[in-house]
Amino acid sequence: MPSGLVALLDDISVIAKAASASIDDIGVAASRAGAKTAGVVIDDAAVTPSYVTGLSPARELPIIWKIAKGSFKNKLLFLLPAALLLSEFLPGAIIWLLMLGGAFLCYEGAEKVMEKLGAAKHGATLEDEISDPVAFENKRVSGAIRTDFILSAEIMAITLAELDLDVWWERGIALALVGIVVTAVVYGAVGFIVKIDDIGLYLTKQASNAKQKFGHFLLRFVPKLLVFLSIVGTLAMLWVGGGIVVHGTHEVGFDAIYNVVHGAESAVMGAVGAASGVLGWLTYAILSGLVGLVLGGIIAFVLHKILGVGAKNAH
Repeated sequence: MPSGLVALLDDISVIAKAASASIDDIGVAASRAGAKTAGVVIDDAAVTPSYVTGLSPARELPIIWKIAKGSFKNKLLFLLPAALLLSEFLPGAIIWLLMLGGAFLCYEGAEKVMEKLGAAKHGATLEDEISDPVAFENKRVSGAIRTDFILSAEIMAITLAELDLDVWWERGIALALVGIVVTAVVYGAVGFIVKIDDIGLYLTKQASNAKQKFGHFLLRFVPKLLVFLSIVGTLAMLWVGGGIVVHGTHEVGFDAIYNVVHGAESAVMGAVGAASGVLGWLTYAILSGLVGLVLGGIIAFVLHKILGVGAKNAH
């Protein structure tokens, strides 16, 4: 009996060590894959504050919480099972879905650039009059959740493409970890950003002169921050979307664009010495962004000018 118990405990120890190793592998794989989604995360964090613009400050955090809950549902209830089914039964479709999402990001980014340059706007804008605050809020939330679904799908697809895990449940845990962390980080950051001006207003009413000055600084800083985030979000869409398309075309056997972009990256890295890593990446990002801008511009032209689609700008 003691020897049997020792053998059982030894077996349990082996299983526990294997499980621990699997958990470590999942954590490493999730962190590595999550890092690849940085561009889409930046885009998500950059555009989400626009959904509470024009609404009562008292409603800002509740609205962001509604959108965050929708984002959790998007990732964990809908996209996670779909991603696992694809990875298990139709892995070849993942690269095409990635490119489809990348093309969407290119289109969104290019449309923003064209609107800034004077092209017609599509869909509702922040200048529209708010006649029914409740309906307007519900429309903003539903629109934000729809946009989040697209961005979340791209995040999950990028994560799935980067995972090197053979067991389906390990991929599932890694995808869930990335989804939970990304959602918490994005909407936590957004919640902080939209309340900075309230913090500034509170500080301006304090007795301390230093607090008042800092409060006034925050009030001046917030509009500039939102403009900066809008620019960063647009650049991130073009860079990430273009990069996905460049990589995807290479994966499916069309190497021309990939060779040009990576050839330029390699040439810069070979010419600059110590700064090769940073300048090589910057070259790749700029050229990927240009690819995204051209592709997105073509898609926008076809949709709006040829097909006559009044595309609604989700952002």
